[in-house]
Amino acid sequence: MSDALVPPDGPVGAQPETPVCARHSDRPTRLRCTRCDRPACPDCLRDASVGMQCVDCVNEGNRTVRRPRTLAGAQVSDGRPIVTYVMIALNVLAYVVTVVQSGSPMNNSRAGLFQETSLIPELTASGEWWRVVTSGFMHFGLIHLAFNMAALWVVGPVVEQELGRLRYTAVYFLSLLGGSAAAFYFGTVCQQLAGASGAVFGLMGAVLIVFKRQKRDISTIVVVVGINLVSNFFTNASLLGHLGGFVVGGLLTLAMVKAPQANRNAYQIGAVVAVAVLLAGMFLLRASELDTAAEVILEIARTCRPN
Repeated sequence: MSDALVPPDGPVGAQPETPVCARHSDRPTRLRCTRCDRPACPDCLRDASVGMQCVDCVNEGNRTVRRPRTLAGAQVSDGRPIVTYVMIALNVLAYVVTVVQSGSPMNNSRAGLFQETSLIPELTASGEWWRVVTSGFMHFGLIHLAFNMAALWVVGPVVEQELGRLRYTAVYFLSLLGGSAAAFYFGTVCQQLAGASGAVFGLMGAVLIVFKRQKRDISTIVVVVGINLVSNFFTNASLLGHLGGFVVGGLLTLAMVKAPQANRNAYQIGAVVAVAVLLAGMFLLRASELDTAAEVILEIARTCRPN
């Protein structure tokens, strides 16, 4: 018997065609998704607990798997605290502008931007309501800015991770307004207020609530808050502003972490609205007391404001 001749192009018979990627028809592949068994090229595969899955199966799994959430209902994440970084950047930018305008890093309160945006009660009561927010981004000199931003850098990421970005933003700004409202409502007319202290103290109150609910040691937080409050008696800082921010931030965070899971979002939105209405009422009530007559306002301005 003679040996069979083998064709130069390979053995006789049909050869199986190489399948192509389900997402890229121009890419032949022998790889398959371990979940749906569809062909997939290396770019469309992701590591899974068993084998590799295509991106479609990975996305479907992410939609169906319940991710762990924090006490406030935010998804557990190790992402960067974007909102905290943005707040720090805005405060630093505002300070730089006032330094450029005033020509002094320590006496920047002479800057036009500072005078137009800081909290001056008689001007706020006469209609310049933007000051209750913008004053939270002004600072009396470099030391004032450095202390507030250092505290925000330390405390902010903890609260942002627990509350999530949207809730954290609400707590930050309502704490800022809480500090302004306390100083505006209970303080004297002859004052000029500025700084992120109300918001920072609000975040301290938030951390205190979060740590307490997580059964973590709160002694360090209590000591830090106590030292900062006592320091108000030896500086020109506003004790009322600090206390207002602390109370608002703490109470609002408490409402968020204790909201029932079934109707969590509704309860949290209700808490935010209630606090906002309360603060607005404080501003308006105090303004009505100050704005009894235009002549009185002008007289206060001539008496209180520096020449």
